[in-house]
Order: sequence, then C-alpha cells, then structure tokens
Amino acid sequence: MVTLTSKDNSNIKNAIKLKNSSRYRRQTGLFIAEGLRICFDAMLSSAVIETMFVTEKAIEKFSDKFDKLKDYSKKTYVVTDKIFELISDTENSQGILCIIKALDKISEFDTIKKNGKFLALDNLQDPNNLGTILRSAEAFGIDCIVMSNDCCDIYSPKVVRGSMGAIFRIPFIVCGSIESFLSKNPDLNSYAAVVDDCALSVNEMKFNTPCIAVIGNEGNGLKQNTIDACDYKITIPMSGNAESLNASVAASIIIWEMIK
Repeated sequence: MVTLTSKDNSNIKNAIKLKNSSRYRRQTGLFIAEGLRICFDAMLSSAVIETMFVTEKAIEKFSDKFDKLKDYSKKTYVVTDKIFELISDTENSQGILCIIKALDKISEFDTIKKNGKFLALDNLQDPNNLGTILRSAEAFGIDCIVMSNDCCDIYSPKVVRGSMGAIFRIPFIVCGSIESFLSKNPDLNSYAAVVDDCALSVNEMKFNTPCIAVIGNEGNGLKQNTIDACDYKITIPMSGNAESLNASVAASIIIWEMIK
C-alpha cells in the first residue's frame, strides 16, 4: 500500500473537493462515505469503492474488517492523521474513508409491487433530516424515496453518515418536481403532510396502496402547487404548544402510520 503524506497529492485534493462540493460530486459521479460501519455497508451492498483512505491506527484497530475492505476496494492509500483530518467530515473520525461511485438506485414505479408505499420529499434542505428520513424509511419498509431536484444533495457526507447505510439499500428517485411526478403517476394515492386543522388526522387515515406521502421544506412546508396535486391533506395532531415538528420526526411518524 502507498502512503500519502502531502496535502498537494491529487488523490487528497480530489477527496477534499468531493467532501465540500455537491457540484463536483455530480460532475464526477463520486461521493465519500466515512466510518467503518458505513464503508463496510457499502461493500456488503455491492457499491463500487473506487478508493479507500485509512490511517495506521485504523488498520491496527479494525484489522479484520480492514483486510476485507482493502481486498474489495480498487485502490487503498494509507494517510497520516494530519492528512486524514483534511478529508474527514467528522470531529472524532475512525480513520477510514471511502470514495464511492454514485449508486444506480433509479427505480421505475411500474417495476415496484402494486401495493407499494412511498415517501416524497419536496425541497427538503437539511442533510441531517434527509439522512434520518432515509434511515427511518428503510427501517420501516418504505419501498422508495422520491425527491424533488431542489432537495439537498443525497450524496452529502452528512446525509450518507446520518443514513447509517440506508442510502446503499433503499431505492430513490430524483425528479424535476413532486407536482409533475404525481401527475405522471395518477394511480398513486397521494397524501400531503400539512399543518392544518382542516386536514385529516394521520392516525385515523387509511393509506390505500399504492400510496405516497409527501413531506415539505423544514421552514416553509409544502409548496401550494404540491398540496393541490395531492389527493388528501393529512396532519399530525399535537396537544402541546409547538406549531410544527421537525421534518424528520414528522416523516418518521407518518411512515409508521403508513406501514402499521
């Protein structure tokens, strides 16, 4: 294995750009995953690991799994702790980071079972929320995630890390807008999540399959044209003084109601 000690090395510069730039991730079709568990999940999910960076400490600490990752990865570089800090996106890193080829997870709805249950995200902006939603969606058995193209980058390091490996397993689609997606899939029963006393309570709703629930922007909620495109408006009843819930919390509650 080659050891890299210079921040000017092209491989290091590439990793830093992938960490910091969503545009560069789109241009190259690559993204980074950091941490032993997530990198190992990538391997188990047959994702293509182009390059792995690892510190000497990580090799010693995770020797068994490191050997498997090294054999699976196309290239492996040992880096100093100081260099790893430049490419890392975490404060307490485990010393393992992989560059991974963008996932071929595009799923056409006509190939998914007719009684499928889906989740749509409209202009969701917080990477932490998106990562948590992916994790909840996989845990409870959502069949596919649909995202408008103005959502935050699903390949952001924070999304990848927050998904706890779900990004490698759950199908997802990025579309122009949720409104246009719904118009092209009229057989889906669509449910817009809103804060509205006139909306139907989610815990009394029967989600007729195939169905899709739509979650909106953290601050502004759903766009009006998206709400208008949905068949039903649903809301999560609250007895406290809070005006609304965090987007990932709301999504998780709605997912649970959909699948129970």
